[in-house]
Amino acid sequence: MTANPSSLMCGRHRLDLTYPRVMGILNVTPDSFSDGGRHVALDDALRHAERMLSDGAAIIDVGGESTRPGADAVSPQEELERVASVVETLVRELDALVSVDTSSPEVMRESAALGAGMINDVRALEREGALAAAVGSGLPVCLMHRQGEPRDMQQAPRYDVPIEEAVADFLAARVVACEAAGLHRDRLLLDPGFGFGKTVEHNLRLLKHMGRLADLELPLLVGTSRKSMIGKVLDRPVEERLPGGLALTALAVERGARILRVHDVAPSVDAVNMTWAVLEEGC
Repeated sequence: MTANPSSLMCGRHRLDLTYPRVMGILNVTPDSFSDGGRHVALDDALRHAERMLSDGAAIIDVGGESTRPGADAVSPQEELERVASVVETLVRELDALVSVDTSSPEVMRESAALGAGMINDVRALEREGALAAAVGSGLPVCLMHRQGEPRDMQQAPRYDVPIEEAVADFLAARVVACEAAGLHRDRLLLDPGFGFGKTVEHNLRLLKHMGRLADLELPLLVGTSRKSMIGKVLDRPVEERLPGGLALTALAVERGARILRVHDVAPSVDAVNMTWAVLEEGC
């Protein structure tokens, strides 16, 4: 098994992973759980991405399909209509490293052609045709663990083994499948999938034992920003979850996360950099 890569080639961008980086979330959907409808217009999306880059985001993650609990799937054509012009504009106007949050093979192919630098798939390339599309794109891919689909994943999630073992086993199997299809491990990242088919207790235990995923020796991407686990533990609505989210971000960095997927970029960058300064000083 090869060592965790220190950088990723993301199209024409090289992403330095010798220290943790922040990925800013840009949802161009009408129904995402915390910011649905805010950045649907192209100019609004461009301005928001510009702010996130200025605040220190290394990557902009563009999503055209809501994956919140209870969300319905959208057609590939509708998803593509939402994201294509945004990806093209961010690449052309801002020279941004753009990740596309999609499970659709059609969206993967078109986004790569438009200059996207990464694919972020909550379904870990299990949708028909997605693995071949990812291989053909030449881009790095983030594989995420989830149980079920967004429409039903939070109805009654349960696991027969400790959650960290279930997640590690699933992701290890997906890595094997990717390598067998020609998608080399030096193009892979892993996401534990906080909130995707997991109870609050599952999420808390998974973060506590996230070091188990380090055994897979691939970069870890973590997204806990504004999620319901914060709301349920702290009894906070979505707009009041930033302090809890920053605590989770710091813990994720301490446990090996290399990319933190967040809504609130500036405070998250500070939390990441402060945590990293302590960790580096202790070496």
